[in-house]
Amino acid sequence: MFTGIVTDIGKVLETERRGDLRARIGTSYDVDRIDIGASIACDGVCLTVIALGRTPQNWFDVEISAESLSKTTIGGWVPGKRLNLERALKVGDELGGHIVSGHVDGLAEVVAVRPEGDSLRVTFRAPHHLAGFIAPKGSVALNGTSLTVNEVDGTDFGINFIPHTQKATTWDEVASGDKVNLEVDTMARYVARLRDWGA
Repeated sequence: MFTGIVTDIGKVLETERRGDLRARIGTSYDVDRIDIGASIACDGVCLTVIALGRTPQNWFDVEISAESLSKTTIGGWVPGKRLNLERALKVGDELGGHIVSGHVDGLAEVVAVRPEGDSLRVTFRAPHHLAGFIAPKGSVALNGTSLTVNEVDGTDFGINFIPHTQKATTWDEVASGDKVNLEVDTMARYVARLRDWGA
C-alpha cells in the first residue's frame, strides 16, 4: 500500500526487453535500505525491486509484465524520463494522502492546462467506465500523486496543483495531450460494488 505522497523523483536510466520489460531507475533513495522484493510505486505503478546498485548513481531494477504495459504509461518510458516514486507504506507511517494500491485502473488524458495564480489548474478526461468513481472533493491518484478533485463535468475533472506539488513531483512538466496513470479511490470502488451487489 501507498499514500500517494511522492518522496523522490527518479529517472529511467535504461530499458531492456527480456520477455517482460526490464527497467533501471535512478533514485536518491538509500539502496542499502531497500530489500530485493520491495515494492516501489513508479508513476503510480506498484513494481517489485529485482536488483539494486550504486554505479554510477543509486538505482533499482524492476520487471514490467505485458498486463502492466497495456494498462499504464510504462510503454512510453525512455531513458531520461522522470518518474514520481514512493516507497511502500510501513505500519506507523503517517497517512498524508489517501490509501493507494499502485494498481492502475486506466489512463486519463490531459485536456487543458492553465495557470491560476501561483497554482496550475489541469483538466483531465477519464475513460467512461472510470468516470463514475470520480467525485468533487474526492481523491484520485494520478501518476502516483494523491490529489483532490475540484470539479467534475461528465468524464472531465479538474485538479489544482499548488506550487509545492509542482516542485516535489513531475507535474511541473505536464502538457495538454499527455496520458497519465489513473487509480480511482479504493473506497469509491467498494461502494460501487456493494451498490451493484445489492441491486
